[in-house]
Amino acid sequence: MSSLALGRRYAKALIGLAEEAGSVDAVGQELRAFCAVWNESKELRELFENPAIPADASRQVLAKLAERLRLSGPVRNALFILADRKRLRFVPEVTEAFQNLSEARGGQVRATVTTATELPESFFGRLRRTLHEATGKEVVLTQRVDPSLVAGVVAQVGGKVFDGSVRNRLQEMKEELRAL
Repeated sequence: MSSLALGRRYAKALIGLAEEAGSVDAVGQELRAFCAVWNESKELRELFENPAIPADASRQVLAKLAERLRLSGPVRNALFILADRKRLRFVPEVTEAFQNLSEARGGQVRATVTTATELPESFFGRLRRTLHEATGKEVVLTQRVDPSLVAGVVAQVGGKVFDGSVRNRLQEMKEELRAL
C-alpha cells in the first residue's frame, strides 16, 4: 500500500470521528500542529523509528507531547494507533489527506500551482476562476516558484497534474527523438 493510500485510510477514519463530534476544523489544526513538530524534530522521528526503543517508552513520549499540544481524544487516539502500528512516520500523509477530505466536504479543492517565475495575482485570480468552472468547487491555491521549469505552469488539482512547463515539453521532445 502506498503512503498516500495509507494516509488517506487513516484520514477517512479520523474525519468521520471529527464530523460526529463537530470538530473537523479543530482536528485539522491539531493534526497540522503535531505534523509541524514531527517535521521539525529529527530526534522525535528517530525515537519512533528506532526498534530498540520499547513501545511503552515511545507511548509515554507521545502522551506528553499530546498533552503539551493539547490534542483532543480523536487526534491523540489516532496518533497512538499509528505509533502502535509503527506508522507514525506517515503523519504528514495523514495530515494532508485529512486536509483534502475536509476541503472536499466543504466544497473546496486544493490546487498547487508552480510557475517558473513570480506572476501577478491577476494571473492566479483568472486561474482560480477557470479551475472553479472546471471543478464546480471553490479552489484554494498554493503558489510555488521553481525556476527549473524554464517557463510555463504546472498545476496539481486534487490528484491530477497538468504540466504545461517548457521543461516537460523538452523532456517529451527528447523522448520522441530517442524513439526515432
